[in-house]
Amino acid sequence: MRAAIFDKYGEPEVLTVAQAPDPEPGPGEVLIAVRGASINPIDWKIRSGMLADTAAPDEPMIIGNDGSGTVVAVGEGVTDVAVGDEVFGIGRAGYAELAVLKAYARKPTGVDHVAAAAAATVGETAIRALGLTGLDTSGRLLIDGGAGGVGSVAVEIAVGRGLTVIATGSPANHDYLRSLGATPIEYGPGLAGRVRAIWPEGPDAVFDVAGQTPAADLIALVAAPDRVVSIANFAEADSGIQLTEGARDQGPALRQVADLLAAGGLRVPVRTFPLDEIATAHRLSQDGHVRGKLVLEP
Repeated sequence: MRAAIFDKYGEPEVLTVAQAPDPEPGPGEVLIAVRGASINPIDWKIRSGMLADTAAPDEPMIIGNDGSGTVVAVGEGVTDVAVGDEVFGIGRAGYAELAVLKAYARKPTGVDHVAAAAAATVGETAIRALGLTGLDTSGRLLIDGGAGGVGSVAVEIAVGRGLTVIATGSPANHDYLRSLGATPIEYGPGLAGRVRAIWPEGPDAVFDVAGQTPAADLIALVAAPDRVVSIANFAEADSGIQLTEGARDQGPALRQVADLLAAGGLRVPVRTFPLDEIATAHRLSQDGHVRGKLVLEP
């Protein structure tokens, strides 16, 4: 199979497209012919060496967590899908023509593979984090970092549930945030004052997507530190905020994502790239100003 591979850490140009061995699904996993594979910030952090404790990978690496495609093989114990079914989900080595999914859901009919791949990790993450806020069908939620993949999906889901949302973003993204149903404000210094100008009593909870605002500033807006949920600010683990970086069983959230996609409740903006343009896509992701998701079509 063709895959985007790197054998040293560095800038996006370390990624090259080459032949690689076909993967095999393990117990509970499925192997798909990839029709869409989305890019997440964790991907370029791995590629750059930011998360490494060695000078170079032990062997050539294929990264990528999100995928959507057609099942071509199933692992031991898989009975809910079969060869030929269309699924999307979260797995490993997704920047390739074939990839393994460890958690998956059936792709809704009428939803294309690019849209499904774009929604997998960001949808699961948003659903998990929103659950930790304790807000259900009402309340005031501040989403700090609302225009990216996770943030925009969180805005859509929160508004769809009946929450009132303020979302931060650059001025260029304010009309986009309004279109999702949020009140937009600019991120950065002075955030607390801008929030209180709209909500003098402050939000009921905060979802920190970007990890750029000091935890103390967000905590000052809410009744208690644990009313702040973050997927990014792990340096503030001692502040009392809730930190979340993954769920053991991602299947239930992915099935919720599938239902939202089927009902038209998620509209993730997507920009697509062929596998051969992986370096360009990674550079855009690393620049940090992407609206929605970047998706590869192997």
